This record gives sequence, structure tokens and C-alpha cells, in this order.
Amino acid sequence: MIHETDFLVIGSGISGLSFALKVANLGTVTIVTKKAKKDTATNLAQGGIAAVLSEEDSFDLHIRDTLRSGAGLCHEDVVRMVVENGPARIRELLDIGVSFSTSERDPMRLDLGREGGHSARRIAHAYDLTGQEIETALLNRVAEHPNITVLENHLTVDLLIASKAGEPLHLSPEESFTDRCLGAFVLDRLDHSVHTWLARATVLCTGGTGKVYLYTTNPDIATGDGVAMAFRAGAAVANLEFVQFHPTCLYHPKVKNFLISEAVRGEGGVLVRENGTAFMEKYDQRADLATRDTVARAIDAEMKASGDDCVYLDISHKPADFVRNRFPNIHRTCLSLGIDITAEPIPVVPAAHYMCGGVVTDRMGQSTIKNLYALGETACTGLHGGNRLASNSLLEAVVFAHQAAAQCGREFPRWPAPRRDHAPHWQSGRARRIEECVLISHNWDQIRRLMWNYVGIVRSEHRLNLVQKRLYPILSEVNQHYRDYLLTGDLVELRNIGLLAELIVHCAAQRKESRGLHYVTEYPATDDVLWRRDTVVSRSKLPHTIMV
Repeated sequence: MIHETDFLVIGSGISGLSFALKVANLGTVTIVTKKAKKDTATNLAQGGIAAVLSEEDSFDLHIRDTLRSGAGLCHEDVVRMVVENGPARIRELLDIGVSFSTSERDPMRLDLGREGGHSARRIAHAYDLTGQEIETALLNRVAEHPNITVLENHLTVDLLIASKAGEPLHLSPEESFTDRCLGAFVLDRLDHSVHTWLARATVLCTGGTGKVYLYTTNPDIATGDGVAMAFRAGAAVANLEFVQFHPTCLYHPKVKNFLISEAVRGEGGVLVRENGTAFMEKYDQRADLATRDTVARAIDAEMKASGDDCVYLDISHKPADFVRNRFPNIHRTCLSLGIDITAEPIPVVPAAHYMCGGVVTDRMGQSTIKNLYALGETACTGLHGGNRLASNSLLEAVVFAHQAAAQCGREFPRWPAPRRDHAPHWQSGRARRIEECVLISHNWDQIRRLMWNYVGIVRSEHRLNLVQKRLYPILSEVNQHYRDYLLTGDLVELRNIGLLAELIVHCAAQRKESRGLHYVTEYPATDDVLWRRDTVVSRSKLPHTIMV
């Protein structure tokens, strides 16, 4: 079946919802989300959103902190644009009903937190449930708009590209795009039917890639769908070696991905060994307020040296009422598991958290394929460089949603609608229903374990070479499953994490230095002469990629 919309938004997190609201008056908007509309990484975000919101702070300080965190790979013009747009985007969130926490002394002022890598208090938060507060407010506004439709339990399979559909590219001579996007094939997860969706503009807001790793803070939806689809379509992707491992994921057998916010260290929490000895000053002069890459490697080193399964984050020296009021969700969740954070330290380990790379975009969120945008964690905008500064992710999402919507407002009237007579239908061929789901779960587990053990916080050239060899037969098998069996949501996601694993390993093996989140034992130094540049790859440059 063929459907038409003006804007096809894939993903229902902060970037997708913000963009949808800003373009809804231009035309029809269809939001595709693969589970319930609240099942997003945004909804789980605890810490907050960074912006210059006080007289004690400045744009220059926020820019400096971001550049320092990014390890020399941030695009300074992008950093300045995002930081200077921050206050206006916060005001927009307040206007749509986001209730950020306010100061007890002055309810008219926001209560600004501080996190690792920040030189000032600039984190607007809703206690430790910031993402949930933002997501709820945006969804309420989306529900009120007559031009916006949300399709839950729909998973995008692949993008529709003009060159493959036989439709004219409509590219002017001065444009450098490689192709034009016409929409996407979308799987209805309830009845397993695949539909063709045509759109004037398609926006990838699918979040991150955390489920490529065995241990992650990410929700189950984070399978790198947007990056995988964009790469298969021919778009450039970059910096996939820079996977941010959050230093402090709760270590508990009953909970697999509960995050202990960066803000706990920002409010005085101290990382300690099992015997109570603090250790971060040994690794960085900023101690517990060092950036995430430094803290994650420090914890990894401590665990390897001691043989312990975790370290501990201790904020019990702060007043109990302060801890309960500042971190109500963390306190409540830990208490339900028998851990009273007001009286004892919290067991924590690093876990895969955020992809700093993604689909290459310009300052407007436009990819290298015309009419295909990428926003939020799906994109590589140049803001994060080699290591994301804490709480810059939600900021990037709202700023680039605004940028992309602004460009659409200017150019939308000139974009031709894709032609229905050129629209391809999904062809299942001789594919049959998969009867043994263990084929999917086994491959999924193999890939994630290999990535955790071989391409984790600390890497080696030897292990990267080994994992390339060990992934090959697994990915070949996954590719065969995709050709043999009718589509299911699990099979589509497995195909995507397989491609992301292959691309992450390729990018990591290419970069012969240590920088930011990418640390290789054979190359411990940073090489600014050869490697102060993005690692950009595309399908045309990797024609022998297995998972396409």
C-alpha cells in the first residue's frame, strides 16, 4: 500500500517531536515510531539540558568546555551556533509547558545543575526526570495538532531513493547531493505488512546505537536504525568509533540499564573503591568532575587492577533531604533494590551510552542526500567531536530541529512531491516465515558480546583485527536470514545492529591514535598531524560491506 505525507519523521524523541511541531503548519506530518511513542531515549534522560542561563556563565565558557571535551574534533562554528541558540530553545520548551526545576530561594529562576566537564552551573533539569518531563510536554502539544499523525509500532526498514525508483533527482548543478530521498518502506509490527510511504522530506530521529553492545544504558529501541538506513541509501556517516560509555550505570542483577546521572557527581558524589578510597584525582586534576571518557577509562582501569566487578559512587556525605529531593527517581529506584543512597555508596559500572558519530549533516541538519535530514543522536553535526560534553545532547536536538524546520520553511514550496507511479512496492519474493526465533536471538547475542569484549572502552589493534574476522561469518548469516525470511521487527533490528557493528569496527581500526572516547593501547598518543579530522565513510567508499 502507498501512503503520502509532506514530512515523514522517523522517531518520537525530542528532536523528532520538536521538528514536527515546527513544520506542522507547512503541511502534513507523519511520525513513525517503532514501539509506543514514549519509548525513547529522551524519556529516560535524567540529567538535563545545557545552556547559558545565568549571569555567572557565558557563551565563551560553554564553547570552551564543549571544545575541550570534544578532543579537537568539534567543528567550532557549529559549537558556537548551538551554544548561542541554547537560551532561545530553552524558552521555547518553557513556553510549551516543560516544568524545569526552580530555585528554592527564587522560584522565578531555574535551579541550574553542574556536571562533569562543565565550568559553570548551566544544566536546566526537572530533578532527575528531565527527559520524561520534556517528552510529555512535547507529546501533549503533538496530540493537539491536526496536521500531525503518530504511527506507533511501525518500524522503518529502508529509505526510498530516487535513483533506485527511476525518478529524476531534481538536483541543480550547484548542489553536491549524491541522491534524493522520496520516503521509506515501513513495517507494521502488528501484522508484519510493509507499506510504502512517500514524503517531500524524510527526517531520521531514531536515536542511538547502544544495543550494539552487551551492556548499555539505552532502551531496547536503540539499534542504530537511522544510521544503518542512511548508509545503505548512500549517505555519508562519520566518527562511529566514538562510542561514549557512561561511567556510572547501576550494577545490580535485577536491573540491566538504570543510569546513575552525571549530576550525582556534579552535586558532590565521589567515586570510590570497595574499601572507600577515592581514586579519580589519580587520573585527572578535575577528579570526579572530569569528562566522561576520562572517568570511564579510570573506572575500567580500577576494575581491571582490583578484579572487582564494580566501583562505587558515594553521595551519602551530603544531607539526606538534599539527596532525596535532588534525585527522587534515583533514590526511589535504588531504595526498591535495597540501596539507600543517603546512607551508603551506589555500585556502578560503565556501559555503552551515546554515539557521538552518525549521519553527516550540515548546519541545517541536511544529510548528503537531498530531502533527507538527520537530527539528535542519529546525526554527526560536528558538535560533539570525539567526546560529548554532558547534557549537550538534548541541546543539540532542539537546536538542530529548529535549524532543519527553518530550512524547510524556506524551501518546502519548491520541493516536488514524489510521484506515485514511480513508487516501488515491497517485494517479499520467496521469503518464508521464520519458525526458529533462536536464529535471531543467537546472532544478536554473539554480535553484542563481541562488541563489548573487543571494541569497548579500551581497544587494541590486535582485538580489532580479531573481531573483524569473527564478525564476518555472523554477519553473512544475518544477511542470509534477511533474504530468506519474511520481515519481523527483530530481524530488521538485527540487520541494523550487524551493520553498525561492522561500521564501528571499521572506523575504530582506521584511526591509528587515541583521542577522546577512542583509546587504542598500541597508539596511546593523540596525532593531530594525521588524525585531527572526522572519519567519514559511505557505501561508495566501502563497496564490500557485508550488511547492505
